[in-house]
Amino acid sequence: QAQDFDPVQRFRLLLPQLKESLQTLMKVAAQNLVQNSNIDNGQKSADGVLQRFDKSLEEFYALCDQLELCLRLAHECLSQSFDSAKHAPALVPAAPKGEGGPGGETLPYTQYLPLIKAQIAGAKDIHNALLEGTNKITGKLPPPGGP
Repeated sequence: QAQDFDPVQRFRLLLPQLKESLQTLMKVAAQNLVQNSNIDNGQKSADGVLQRFDKSLEEFYALCDQLELCLRLAHECLSQSFDSAKHAPALVPAAPKGEGGPGGETLPYTQYLPLIKAQIAGAKDIHNALLEGTNKITGKLPPPGGP
C-alpha cells in the first residue's frame, strides 16, 4: 500500500494511460475532421456515430492534471527530504538512555552540540526572516540595535 501513495510510482502508472488517451484524442479528432470535411464537400451525410471530441479532450486533460499533481507532490517530498537532511543530519533517539530505545544507539554529548547549534541557527534565521517580513508588511523600521 505504500506504493499507492508514492507519487513517482503513480506517475509511472499514469504515463501509459496518458499516451493512450492522447492517441485516442488524435484519432477522434482526425475522424471528426474527415467527417466534417466530407460533409462540407457534399460527399457524405452525417450518418455515422463518432466519438465525442470534448469527452476525449476532457479525459486527456484530467490525466494531465493528475500527472501534474504527482510531480508537484514528488517535488515537495524531495524538497522536504533535503531540508530534513540539512537541518537534522543525525537521528536523535526517542527514548532516554536508560530505557534502551530502538537500536540502543545514542549519540555522545559532543556530537549533539553541532546538531543543536545548527538547529538554533536555523531557528534564529527563521525568526529574523519572520520579523523582517512583518516589518515590511507593517512598514515599520527595524530597531537601531536590530538583529
